[in-house]
Amino acid sequence: MPEFPDLENLAADETADAVMAAGQSAAGDLAAPTSFYDLNAMAVVAVTLAGIGCFFNLYATQPLLPLFEELFHASKAAVGRTVSAATLGVALSAPFCGWLAERVGRRRVIVWAIYLLAVPTIGTATANGLHQLVVWRFFQGLVMPGIFGVTIAYITEEWPRHQVARVMSIYVSGTVLGGFLGRFFTGVAATHALVPFVQPSWRVGFVCIGALDLVFGVVLWRWLPPDTPLAPSVASNGPGFLHHLRNPQLLATYAVGFNVLFTLVATFTYVTFYMAAPPFLLSPAELSALFMVYLVGLIITPLGGVWISHVGSRTALVGSVAGGIAGVLLTLVPHLWAVLVGLTLCSSGVFVCQSAASSYIQREARSGGRASAAGLYVMFYYLGGSVAGVVPGMLWRYGQWKACVALIVVVQLVTMVIAASAWQGREA
Repeated sequence: MPEFPDLENLAADETADAVMAAGQSAAGDLAAPTSFYDLNAMAVVAVTLAGIGCFFNLYATQPLLPLFEELFHASKAAVGRTVSAATLGVALSAPFCGWLAERVGRRRVIVWAIYLLAVPTIGTATANGLHQLVVWRFFQGLVMPGIFGVTIAYITEEWPRHQVARVMSIYVSGTVLGGFLGRFFTGVAATHALVPFVQPSWRVGFVCIGALDLVFGVVLWRWLPPDTPLAPSVASNGPGFLHHLRNPQLLATYAVGFNVLFTLVATFTYVTFYMAAPPFLLSPAELSALFMVYLVGLIITPLGGVWISHVGSRTALVGSVAGGIAGVLLTLVPHLWAVLVGLTLCSSGVFVCQSAASSYIQREARSGGRASAAGLYVMFYYLGGSVAGVVPGMLWRYGQWKACVALIVVVQLVTMVIAASAWQGREA
């Protein structure tokens, strides 16, 4: 599962529109690549490292939340802001990153963004209190779309169309791996000494991640080929943001995206408090290992795409949400194996939901307006993650993890109703 909305098909279609408008021939795209090296191996490694480096950072505080609650003497909702601040930053800056890349160059934005990301990442390690930590996390979020969002556009513009899907799948795998490694790395750093003669500390984890961002920036600078000039695109005259917001089907899809990331962030943020308490009593390192269930997404997401192509986005979303509800309810069973199976079902269901929503946008948005429709979707998607970092914590006092599960189930049921009633036309 990508750690960002699965919008590669939208970007690919926009690229196709640009090629058609410029009158370019696609004859050279007919032959399939014969090997990994035909894809320009160094460039593929570079964009994959961009995905890893970005998502190393986004959810890195999740396994540390019980530790932060104790260190900063704060509530669960308060420490949950270390997650929501980053996703809020992403939501606010995502719609503008493509605009910037079109004017100064995609490669330049990607390289400088990953260099710049190292600054708030290392700054996070210097935070003297929770407020400073939240501020640094917000700045991390502001920078990240300049990496992952622009990299998607870079891939669709710089590789031939017949190679885009393969390169994108490699890149998406990098984002999944980066999301897992970031969570795992910070949890291990808080429990075990990663640097000789330095005591275990969550701060060490962020310093190391910031250093890796700088290393990745050097690799990107050396290995990422320069941009090719953008062809004239009908997208420049396509429908704008207000037009999309007046489309009932797209508006419903934005609501679905909001709910999808709300479900994922709420589950994996607040389950850490549940698993840190009796009867589980997991350490930060053990909590970080819970996120290994994300790696199932490397298998589930491609299979989900096949399923969606057979049954349609609406049916696939309703079925995957039902599986996610079963999964989150299974976490209430007080046994580690049950929680792990439940989290796997929940995350896998969310991954398929995300693919279904992205597929629906591709069909519903008009040609020339798919990029702006996708940008709005990214904004709503990460706003859902921002709300999920705080609101479940407010309910914790009334029923702890059970109250959070109830909220998550309600949100999932609302998602099913929205898709079943509003997704129409070709998806009916």
